[in-house]
Order: sequence, then structure tokens, then C-alpha cells
Amino acid sequence: MARLTTSLTATQIKQAKPKDKEYSLADGNGLHLRIRPNGAKTWMFNYYVPITKKRNKISLGNYPDMPLALARQQRDEARSLLAQGIDPKTHRLALEQNKRDELANTFAAFAEEYLSIKKEATVEATYKKRARMVEKYLLPSVGHIPVADIKPMLMKGILDPIAKEGKIETVKRICIITNEIMRIAVVNGAIEFNPIVELTKLYPSQKVKHNPALSPEELPELVRTLDTANLTITTRNLIYWQLHTMVRPKEAATAKWSQIDFEEKVWIVPIPKMHTTHAVPLTPQALTILDDMRSISGGRKYIFPADRNPKTHTNSQTANAALKRIGFKDRTTAHGLRGLASTTLNAQGFDGDVIESALSHQEPNKIRRAYNHTDYLERRKPLMCWWSDRIEQANKGEVLTVGIRGLRIA
Repeated sequence: MARLTTSLTATQIKQAKPKDKEYSLADGNGLHLRIRPNGAKTWMFNYYVPITKKRNKISLGNYPDMPLALARQQRDEARSLLAQGIDPKTHRLALEQNKRDELANTFAAFAEEYLSIKKEATVEATYKKRARMVEKYLLPSVGHIPVADIKPMLMKGILDPIAKEGKIETVKRICIITNEIMRIAVVNGAIEFNPIVELTKLYPSQKVKHNPALSPEELPELVRTLDTANLTITTRNLIYWQLHTMVRPKEAATAKWSQIDFEEKVWIVPIPKMHTTHAVPLTPQALTILDDMRSISGGRKYIFPADRNPKTHTNSQTANAALKRIGFKDRTTAHGLRGLASTTLNAQGFDGDVIESALSHQEPNKIRRAYNHTDYLERRKPLMCWWSDRIEQANKGEVLTVGIRGLRIA
């Protein structure tokens, strides 16, 4: 006949005194209160390990921090695990390890790994942009949170205020970065799947607003205004340089003397994002601009130096600000000068591929891009000369008109 165990009472437990040797009071179903000579009272659960059937025990907690009722609840949970063939001690160790992993696998930990990858795989400017966004928008809010707890509603609470400021593109960029970080967490086994992969769909893209550009008919007005406006020599030449070369505003502002090959009459423009360069044929008019700048910056690094610190280049927004001041606000931007050139050259009937190459545009067709490695340099030279001539003649009264039959020069 099985021996019956009388359940303990709260009074028995409270009044139990220490002895010279450790002893236990049984409550039944494997639960014991162990009392040590120093008076410490600990709840223990004795059981047989599943499969091996070896005796084992596990500490459930100390009395009085863990009262009798809670100790019995813990015992019952352990017995439930045993009924499923699970060792309660192993189960507890696994839970503790998972908790330690969660604390170690924070969003910040994987953000650090993401940035280290970007530092190696992208140009410095791109890496710095990513790092600033992580540090500004993500680390303060979710850096300390385990990646397992990164959920859509948590991220939505961070992104919604930014979206309400109208910064939709910033929100979409944050979504992209966050998803890349979460994918790293998946690969490392910290989470099984990325729960925020569809988050970007909550923030539809804004309609693209293209840079305003002048029409070919307005070219004479532009060049006449540039010649008579109250501009510094550097700013006027910077705008003309961009107009003649058709490069992007930042490329023009950061142009260096070392990039000019006077013998070949070519400017080699670095394209960091594409890890390549773009060769720009220099027309006689463009070379005249360089001659004009030689007395100002010939002995320095940059062709168009900043006013306050001539050792560095002028700001990439200098041309934009100047165009606004001289009456072209909302009519054109510095980038819009490229649109003016493109419209005029297309109206004249130049080969579209050559025009796109002159603008340093990437071939949109990936297959064609893979096989077409030409930069059309020789074919771009007459195109660039024709365009520079139009700029020069526009100041002398030449008028360009775009009609059904194309461009008409009068």
C-alpha cells in the first residue's frame, strides 16, 4: 500500500525550526520544504527524469518569498511537463538560455553588424547616410529591444510621427534599413522570420516631383540674365560650367583641377555610387571657363572654391540659390539645366543613346547594360560642341524654337 503524505499547512511551515542537520518536510507529489541548519527554507521538487528514470530534483524557490500556494503551482506545472516527457530542469535551463539570448540579441547588436557590412560594401557617403539614420531614428527607440520583440505596431508607433511631418521618403528608407537589419537577425537564428517585411506598404510613395526646367526658347533669357546679374565670378562660371558640361550640381561644385586632362580636353568625373567615372568632353567654351577660373583657384585643389574657405569647394546648392535670386525661382533648378540640355538635344535629333551617355544616365535595360560597355565618347564630342555653340549664340540673339518638325534655329 502506497504511503500517504499529509499536506503541509502554512503554520507548520512558519513554525518549522532549524536542526543540527538539514531535513525536509514533505507536502506530497514530490514537493518538499528543505530546511537547513542556518534556518534557510527552500522548496524542492523531486522527480524521475523521463526515459532514463533517474532520480533528480529542482529548486523551486525560497520560503517565504515563495509561499505554499505558489510552490504547489510550480510543482503542478513541473508534473505537467513530466506528463509530456519533458524534464522540468532542462526546460527551465532552456528558458533561461532563451532569455539570455534575447537580451544579447538586441536590435542594436544586429544594427551594428548591418553597419559593419555596409561600411565594407558601400562608398563612404552612403555608409554615413545609413549610419545617421540608424543613430537618429532607430537606436534611441528600439536599440535596447530584443529583435524577437520588434513587431509591426511597435515600428508603426515610431514611423507614424515622421510620416505626419511629410517625410514619406525618410520613412520608406527607415523601413528598408530596418528590414535589412531584421534579415541579418533571421540569418543569425535570432528570429525565425521577419514580421515587419510588409511594413513599408503602409506608407505609399509620394508622387515624384521633377525638377522644373526651362524650354529651349528660354535659353537666351537665361544666358543674358547670367551675364548681367550681380553674381560673383565663381558662381557665374559654376552655373555656366554645369550648363556646358551637363553634369549634376554636386559634380560641378566638387570639380578638381586634377580631374582635368588638358591634353585630351576631357574632364574625368568620379561617380562614387557606381564605382566608376564619367568622361566629359570639354568644348572650347568650357575650356574658356577654366582659363577664367585659373586666376582665382589655379593653385588650389578645387576649380570652384568656397567664398569663406577657398581650400574647399563651393556648396552644391550655390547654383540653385543663385538661380532663385536672379529670377528663376520655380522655373528651373541647377539640376533642371540638364533637362534643358536634354530637351534641346532631343529636339535637334541627336541619338538618344548618345544624349543619355552625355547626361551620365545608366542604361535602364539590365540585359543591354550588361553587353553595352561603350561611353560614346567620340560621338559625344560633336554633340557637346553643338550644345556649347547654342549657349554662346543664345547670348548673341539666336532663338531656338521647338515645333512639330523638331528644333528650328533663328
